[in-house]
Parts: sequence; structure tokens; C-alpha cells
Amino acid sequence: MTGLFRPPAEFAPPEKSYRLLPLRFERLDEKRVVLTNLVGEFLVMDRAALSAFVDRQLPRDSQQYLALKGRHFLTDEASNVALDLLALKARTRAEPVAQFTGLHMFVVSLRCDHSCGYCQVSRQTADKTAFDMSEAHAEKALEFVFQSPSPSLKIEFQGGEPLLNFSLIRHVVLAAEERNRSERRNLQFVIASNLSPLTDEILQFAGEHDIYFSTSLDGPADLHNKNRPRPGRNSHELALAGIDRVRRAIGFDRVSALMTTTPESLMRGREIVDEYARQGFRSIFLRPISPYGFAVKTRLVRGYSADDWLRFYKDTLEYILELNRSGLDFREDFAGIVLRKMLTPYGTGYVDLQSPAGLGISAVVYNYDGAIYASDEARMLAEMGETRFKLGHLDLDSYEQVFTSDALLEPLAESVLESAPMCSDCAFLPYCGSDPVYHWAMQRDLVGHKARSAFCHRNMGTFKHLIGLLEDDAGASAILRRWV
Repeated sequence: MTGLFRPPAEFAPPEKSYRLLPLRFERLDEKRVVLTNLVGEFLVMDRAALSAFVDRQLPRDSQQYLALKGRHFLTDEASNVALDLLALKARTRAEPVAQFTGLHMFVVSLRCDHSCGYCQVSRQTADKTAFDMSEAHAEKALEFVFQSPSPSLKIEFQGGEPLLNFSLIRHVVLAAEERNRSERRNLQFVIASNLSPLTDEILQFAGEHDIYFSTSLDGPADLHNKNRPRPGRNSHELALAGIDRVRRAIGFDRVSALMTTTPESLMRGREIVDEYARQGFRSIFLRPISPYGFAVKTRLVRGYSADDWLRFYKDTLEYILELNRSGLDFREDFAGIVLRKMLTPYGTGYVDLQSPAGLGISAVVYNYDGAIYASDEARMLAEMGETRFKLGHLDLDSYEQVFTSDALLEPLAESVLESAPMCSDCAFLPYCGSDPVYHWAMQRDLVGHKARSAFCHRNMGTFKHLIGLLEDDAGASAILRRWV
């Protein structure tokens, strides 16, 4: 030692002194693994680097060390900020659970003028008014809506075809607005309709009361008409006419569309996207068939495997990215939901990707007959004779009884991914959900055997694909990040 001071190296902390923060990892491909932390931040690295990291052998001046520290995979004595930020992000991510039920679905009628092969409910013909919700049940359901502590309330009218009972929709909207004069919630209304019964009277009322419409569009005319048959074989024509009428009367953005992937859709993903773009939509939600209702009776749900759907999804997503590269701003909405969970500290309201599940605590369904269900899928399952997820009845049960019932609390407890077999150690846990209704329908188990779960297989395939695009394709990464 020379002079008055020792060299800086003698004051540096030991190389192995950093601490690992909670993490999970999964193989991404033959050479690389993906690491995720408690709040969904991820990092891709090779296996040798992972071994060096967990053995605390990474040099502190390496780029990998800095990346791991910056994304809350490790902490050292130089700063405790990582722990504080991690806690803040975890709290932000879980905030929607505390807000409780925001989406309230009113099944105002089972009547419908379509006979879709994948319909998830026991639809009734348009003349069977016995399958309409009564005003008495609607008013009791409204009491439940406003007992929710959520600052934002969305009332969605479903069916069947809800416009066939438009008088009840009008009654509910006016009563909810009157109640909200004192409640002062952020109140929204949506009608999920095929739009064929649309009238000028309905459009005028929707414009006056800020009502949105959600409809179905499965692709080009021949595909849509095959998937969604009705007398006259003109469901596509009526859907487009309804979309145009809504846009002209109350605003371009007041109607959205949703598609369902049938076996006939698998080879036509690009045509389906072109149809959406041609009709002026700037996003599409690529969703598989749900295993409920007529989709089971007609065996459409067995028409393709999870791998078939993943091939369809990847190819269609690539086409959407090509459209963006050519200058068209167009999104895939499921990817957008997942990317929000990957790239931000915020959760989403998407029921299928929540832990605990979104049953009851994110959405609840009031059926036409007064029965209350934990989700739309739970209501569909009940139409098949399985009432496992029936929470109560508007005539018999109070709000407190419904939301503290075993029918709700048991599936919620079982749907916490951190304690679910094969989920607790999965790297994709921060992005996923457990969907106990799906697993009960397919495996008669609330948790489900994940190795045999198409839900799990589809989600893992999608998550890996999106991470691969973010890491390996700079152009695709830039586009995907714009979607968040």
C-alpha cells in the first residue's frame, strides 16, 4: 500500500454477495430460457448464464448483471430500491381484485333468430317470451350492481339476442342512470347483439344514453353464414348492415366485433383479418371455441386440437404483423392483453387470465330466470345441466350470501396459481389464469391436470411465441409494443 488511501477494489463488496429475488424460469428453445419475476418482467438468457446467475458468479459489470438488477431479479447492498419497486408493482398489479366486480351481465332473453353451431347457450326461438327476464328480476339485479364497491360499473346485455327484449334494456338503462345520479360511478352499457333486430328507435336510444354494441363477425360472407345460420342465409349481410347503421347513427367506434374460430376458420385466418380490415375495424380477437352448449352437442369443440389452433394463431398473427409493416395500424387483441401483462405493471380485466380467477370478483351473470352465476361460461355450463358455479338466486339470496357462498369461494381458492400444481413453478404464471369453469367442464376438476389441458397448452404456446417475437424480431417487437 502506498499513500494514504487503499485502492477502490479493496472496498468493493464480494462478488457473490448479491441476492436472488423470487423468479421462475422455463425453456424457450434448445439454447435459451426465459426468466420471469413476481410482476411479469422477463429476461431471456442462455443456460450457461442462468447457471452463473443462480450460482452468484455473474460479474457485476456485465450487461446481464445490470439487466437482471434493473428488472428486479436480484438485489445487492448497493441499493434497496429494487425491493421497493417490486412491491409497488405487485400492489399495482393486484389492485383490480380489491375493486371487485365491475362487469355485470344481464341475460335479458334466450330468444334468438340465429342457430349458430357453436352457440354456448340453449337458445330459444324468437316467439318464446317465457325465456325473457322480468322487470322484477332486472330491478333486483340492479340492486346487486350498485352494491359492488367498484368505482367503474359496466352493464352488458346478453342473450340469446337481447334486442328481442329491448323494452327491458330500456328499463334497466333508465333505472341505472337514475340510481347513478347519487352513486356517481363510472357507468357504461354494452349490448352484445347480432344486430339483425336493430331499429331506428333502438339506435336513437343508444345514442342518447351512450350505449355501445358488440357483435359477431366470423369472416367473409360464406364462412360467417356457415358459422351463423339464420332463415334467409343472410346473417353476414345483416351483420354488416347493422355495423354500418350503428356507425352512421351514433359513432364509428360505438360497435366492436368478435370472431370464433371453427374448424372451417383454420385455413382462412388471413381472409378473416382482411374482412375485418375491409369493414373498417382496426383490431381482431382470435379466440377458440368454448366447450359449452351447442359447441359440444354439434361436436365443433372436437373439430381441432390446441396445436391446430396455435398454428392458426401464429400464422394469422404473422399476417397482422405484415399488415402493420405495410402501414396499416391493426392489432390482435389477445396478444394486446398478454403484452400488457408482460410489459407493464398493470393487470387486465380479462377474466380468463387472472389469479385468482375472475369468477364473481371481476364479472357476474344474472340469468333471465333470476339465477346468478360466477361467469358467462358458468351460465353456459348450467344450460348443459351442470350448476356447480351457480351462486344463488335473485329471489332468494342477498348480495352478501351470494359473494360469500362456497360456490364462489371454493373455486376462487383453487384458482390461485401460486398454489396450483404445475402453475406454481411455471415461468408464465404472471401472464396466465386457471379458469376453473373450463377445467371443470373438461376434466371435472377445479384445478385441472395441466399436462392434459388445452387451455394451458394454448396459453403457453402463445406466451412463448410472443416472447420470441419480442426478443428475436426487432420490427415485430416495435409493433407489438405499440399495441400496449
